[in-house]
Amino acid sequence: MSFEAINVITQAEETAKQGHAQALADAKAAQAAAEAAGKAAVEEAAAKARQEVHDKQVQTDAKAVAAAEALAGETEQQAAKLRQAAEGRLDKAASLIVERIVNG
Repeated sequence: MSFEAINVITQAEETAKQGHAQALADAKAAQAAAEAAGKAAVEEAAAKARQEVHDKQVQTDAKAVAAAEALAGETEQQAAKLRQAAEGRLDKAASLIVERIVNG
């Protein structure tokens, strides 16, 4: 084999090694970029989920306050009706007590 053929083979091997090294470096860079993009996507999804949970909590709290206020209003109305009914029977109860005391 001639010296020139050996040089061509050696140069071809060196070019192949450089191509392999470049491909490996490109693959590592692509992997790092994909990992960074994946982490960013996960962080974005987590932030969106946190915001959705916060929004739902605010809505739930508002509904709970409205329900509590409605229940308080109903309770107040029922208490007023009971108070009015009791006041209506107060004179009769007082008369019965006086009658029992007097009649013994």
